[in-house]
Amino acid sequence: MNWYVICTKPKWEKKVANQLNELGITSYCPLLAKTRQWSDRKKIIHLPLFTSYVFVQIEESERARVFRASGTVRYLFWLGKPAIVRDEEIKQIQNWLSKTDTHEVVLTKWQKGDKVILDSGPFAEQPAVVQDVKQNHYILVLESLGCVLKIKTK
Repeated sequence: MNWYVICTKPKWEKKVANQLNELGITSYCPLLAKTRQWSDRKKIIHLPLFTSYVFVQIEESERARVFRASGTVRYLFWLGKPAIVRDEEIKQIQNWLSKTDTHEVVLTKWQKGDKVILDSGPFAEQPAVVQDVKQNHYILVLESLGCVLKIKTK
């Protein structure tokens, strides 16, 4: 079975994932634990890693079943076909989220257009292209994963 990406209504990721699981569809909504400060307290909340996206593992012939969950909008498409996420990529996200240590990447003298290979963090050994250089961050394109990464500098 393939993993597909479905788009949800804003802030419905966890609700949609729960509804899909109740329907018997394997779904995965990666969550990040963040500490939020209010005037009277601190609280740890779990926010989706990818806003408005949930991963589902389902047979091609069963793809329409996901629309039984309210809050599901559509499938994410890539080159005219539903985007398929490899099992290794899902496992890499799960491994990264399960680690409690933080990774700090130190960047030196990268220029726009440089091709680099990340040496640490959740995307270690992934090739990337420097798309933009700002005063306090870099924008990298991870072509193999089809995503953009923002790395803060010190």
